[in-house]
Amino acid sequence: MKNKLPKTVKRRNKRVGRGYGSGKGGHTTGRGVKGQRARTKNNILFEGVKMKKSYFKRLPLMRGKGKFRSKPKPIIVNLDYLNLLRSNTKVDINTLIQEGIVKRDDAERFGVKILGGGEIKKKIIVMLPVSKSAAKQIEKAGGKIVEVSESINKKTEKEDKTTRKGSNSKAKTKKSK
Repeated sequence: MKNKLPKTVKRRNKRVGRGYGSGKGGHTTGRGVKGQRARTKNNILFEGVKMKKSYFKRLPLMRGKGKFRSKPKPIIVNLDYLNLLRSNTKVDINTLIQEGIVKRDDAERFGVKILGGGEIKKKIIVMLPVSKSAAKQIEKAGGKIVEVSESINKKTEKEDKTTRKGSNSKAKTKKSK
């Protein structure tokens, strides 16, 4: 009985610098003669040596962690998408996730902001950050804007600052006694 599978021939990749049996010659094995690239790989940040300052040296110095990360921007939702919701609904991150307008992971990581792209035709109660043009259109349609998320964040930041101040002053008084 013959095997009816199609015959496939796939050659393995040549492993550079592993001797004659690897299929890529011997001696220099395709790396040229001498020099940095013949012996190791270049660093990703290497830009040559001809008296040019590297990109990272040209950046202004910022101390601490995350100096190359920019601040993540919130996910943008235009007013057109809010027409999918029923009238008089409270619009927050959870309702947008349930309706499938925003993905859960992205919304929780970056946050959501509503911009004034398009028109809104329903009364809604928005509990998210909103642009000025979107706020005008929502109020024009008879809706309300409640800035809950921003006020909660500000309150928690203030509480953190006051607790830090209080803990420092207590520590100083204990040391002075």
